[in-house]
Amino acid sequence: MIQKIKKAQDMLDATCKAIGRQVNIMEVCGTHTVSIFRSGVRSLLPENLHLLSGPGCPVCVTSQGYIDIVLELAGRDDCIIATYGDMIRVPGKEGSLETKQSKADIRVVLSSEDALQIARENPDKQVVFIAVGFETTTPASAVVVQEAAKDSIDNFSILCGHKLVVPAMRALLSGMNNKIDAFLCPGHVSAIIGYGAFREIVDDFKRPCVVAGFEPLQIIDGLAEICKQLEQGKPELKSLYGAVVTEEGNAVAKQIVNECFEPADGYWRGLGKIEISALGLKSEYSKYDTSKQFGLIEKSSEEIGGCRCGEVLCGLIDPTECALFGKKCTPLKPIGPCMVSSEGACAAWYKYGQHGNK
Repeated sequence: MIQKIKKAQDMLDATCKAIGRQVNIMEVCGTHTVSIFRSGVRSLLPENLHLLSGPGCPVCVTSQGYIDIVLELAGRDDCIIATYGDMIRVPGKEGSLETKQSKADIRVVLSSEDALQIARENPDKQVVFIAVGFETTTPASAVVVQEAAKDSIDNFSILCGHKLVVPAMRALLSGMNNKIDAFLCPGHVSAIIGYGAFREIVDDFKRPCVVAGFEPLQIIDGLAEICKQLEQGKPELKSLYGAVVTEEGNAVAKQIVNECFEPADGYWRGLGKIEISALGLKSEYSKYDTSKQFGLIEKSSEEIGGCRCGEVLCGLIDPTECALFGKKCTPLKPIGPCMVSSEGACAAWYKYGQHGNK
């Protein structure tokens, strides 16, 4: 394994040297961000290769407006809030779910099925599932909505915060950050949507898109493939994660999602409102849509003062360029979601002590 990594590293070094300029590659997936830090891959990279952490953490890209809606719901006596653990400590304008736990009924769940079970066990309460995530977690939300409809569970709804990866990539290249040379594409999302979904990025923007796994060798191989394409001036779509990812993706999962959800405009932290970048429940499932049931509207909202998470998510700055990083903003006292989430770039930079510029 060490020899294979050394061979891939040598190829990466040679191609980066041949390119002769700084190369900016964005890893779109938060799991890639953490894996790259944890495995020490950054220490093996050429000096002129700069990795950018993109909008790949679902908690981090969730807009401030959405967070404030969650906190508003938590203040209601008739609601039980069911959420994944990463959302508990994300700050809003008036605290976080964690700070409201003493007065509100907030349950941390491991799956959407757990949230539905809470609704079954508490028929006198409205159970709201905080449904955030990319295409990887959307099928699970679709399944429980269909199950709730089948079993006539009327006290269950989801606050839909599901996002679509490709529109965010397009938004970045269309103006947010046109210095991105290529994308290391997410393995988990690709397992659902298929690597073919990224073809439009290659065709429309002439940027290499390479899907890779999460082991050190897989990551370095992915970066080497990208740099080879850049050196040759031939951007391509390629998957190096054949054991998990196909071109078409998971047909069953995509069908379930299409049955329940339809594309909608969405608000992203750092990226603002992006057309057709989110998912909303179809009209036949509107009774399970928290926003419609409670008359809630997600609005554009500014980030907490001084927080630069939005710029980090767009690859415009590294976390250490934020004046709050490691000082006023730490994992114990986070100010922004990128320091809260286990897949957040700021949390990874802080945990693994990376303060350089790579």
